[in-house]
Amino acid sequence: MGKADFALEKIPLDDPAAYQVFSNANTTAIFQFESRGMRDLVKRARPDRFEDIIALVALYRPGPMELIPEFVERKNGKRVEYLDPRLESILKPTYGIMVYQEQVMQIAQVMGGYSLGSADLLRRAMGKKDAKEMAQQRDIFVAGAEKNKLPRAKAILLFDLMEKFAGYGFNKSHAAAYALIAYQTAYLKAHYPAAFTAANLSAVMDDTDKVHQFHEDALANGLKVLAPDVNSGEYRFVPVDAKTVRYGLGAVKGTGESAIAAILAARKEGGAFRDLFDFCNRVDKRAVNRRVVEALVRAGAFDFLDDGAGVHRASLLASVGVALEAAGQAERNAMQTNLFGGTEGAQHRPALVAAPRWTDAQRLREEKTALGFYLSGHPFSEHRVEIGKFVKANLKSVAASVESEGMRTQLMAGVVESVRIQRTQQGRMVILNLSDGTATQEVTVYNEVFDQYRDLAKEDAIIVVEAKVRSVRRSVGEEGEAVFTRITAERIYDLAGARSRFARSVRLSMNGQVSIAGGASAVKLRSLLEPYRNGPCSVEVRYRTGGASVEMQLGDDWRVNLDDALMQSLNDWLRPENVEVVYP
Repeated sequence: MGKADFALEKIPLDDPAAYQVFSNANTTAIFQFESRGMRDLVKRARPDRFEDIIALVALYRPGPMELIPEFVERKNGKRVEYLDPRLESILKPTYGIMVYQEQVMQIAQVMGGYSLGSADLLRRAMGKKDAKEMAQQRDIFVAGAEKNKLPRAKAILLFDLMEKFAGYGFNKSHAAAYALIAYQTAYLKAHYPAAFTAANLSAVMDDTDKVHQFHEDALANGLKVLAPDVNSGEYRFVPVDAKTVRYGLGAVKGTGESAIAAILAARKEGGAFRDLFDFCNRVDKRAVNRRVVEALVRAGAFDFLDDGAGVHRASLLASVGVALEAAGQAERNAMQTNLFGGTEGAQHRPALVAAPRWTDAQRLREEKTALGFYLSGHPFSEHRVEIGKFVKANLKSVAASVESEGMRTQLMAGVVESVRIQRTQQGRMVILNLSDGTATQEVTVYNEVFDQYRDLAKEDAIIVVEAKVRSVRRSVGEEGEAVFTRITAERIYDLAGARSRFARSVRLSMNGQVSIAGGASAVKLRSLLEPYRNGPCSVEVRYRTGGASVEMQLGDDWRVNLDDALMQSLNDWLRPENVEVVYP
């Protein structure tokens, strides 16, 4: 997983895997290269040497950004022409483009005959844009260039180029320092992914949004992130092996450093916790209160106790109060024994409170409460197959396809992770963070649309959105501009509404035990369909009994709305494999 003699200063600067991190725009947690605009740049530029990294750092700032398209084209094969052959040795590392202040100074020396000190004065004068000073410097440079056999017209053109670029040229020594750190982080990400990810997660563990971002990046890079665990976890995130990270207990919301320290101290002193009651007996209750224990249960930190039967997160959460009270009573009994003497009797240990096991959706909601996001799965997964029959593109593919296809209408689906209201000059608009487990996209819902669908667009709801999708260039502060995918909702459906809108029919296979009931099955079917009649979807029945079978479609009077309650009733009666929603 690591090397005992590892040292950053010893890593090679020509490592292909490190440059692949840049070329793939896999730059989450890479110094200076995390922004959306920088990712777009490295994807186009495909840097494959350290000089390229330095140049990209220097170019991605106001002013030099206008040079980026030409730099990328030359980097990828466009012919580079120099105003004079003597410029090649100076500008070749940046494909003939003036990027650094040092290059301007070198040109002044080589072409204009300046001393190093005079070249620095020229650089300063260019930065200040003093018209009088620049007129004098122009005459000095042109005269010196002519002495060095450069035609006057070319000398004037070269000075104009120097003057333009020197005004915002970046100091190469600064860019190189930034680039070195960027390359080092890329090298670590390529060769020590678990340790690199654990360190980055630990550095941002108080920022739920950043933890979520780094967790998603870990999964995208083939890493496994284990759930928090009171028996094997630490306060911070830790690498387990080269491809596995254990979630830090300190990143569970509602815990805190003192509470986790108390848990780790109790574990160190007495070994692994045997169960919830043993945990509550041994930890310092002054630091580990009910809120802390409940947060750990919700996060899955006691899942090692799950026996597949009566011990699970729901029963553990219901039992936290009982366990803490039993631990408190045990402490009081021990104090009385010590005070009055005698032998401490065996403590009665209460049973766990019985509770129904959570559904997958409930488990994930509770996880999100404790961690700020879904860790052990995604609530969309349960519906992915059905929704995939009419929503053909996942959210990850939306941004990639819009760059080449321009604005279009797109059908997309996911879970609403958050709802945020913004005030603009045009009025109120709502931003939905929509996630389907492949990516998260921001969906803009303008006020008039949101008013129509506000009951559907709620946190944790599964929705289907008809939206306009287009690429826009947007300012990102001092970084310049970047390409963003803008998604604007036009219609929103819940899952039941989407079924009714896009499904053709529901197909029911009635056989086996259902068929034995004969006429009773028809009565049962009628009673289930009756409340949902007058909808858009037809009902098809495949009825088989003995060696005979028949397929039929109920009349238009029995068209139904495919409400969630109807689907649940049909699944409970016929079993899910015998209930199929048919899409065109």
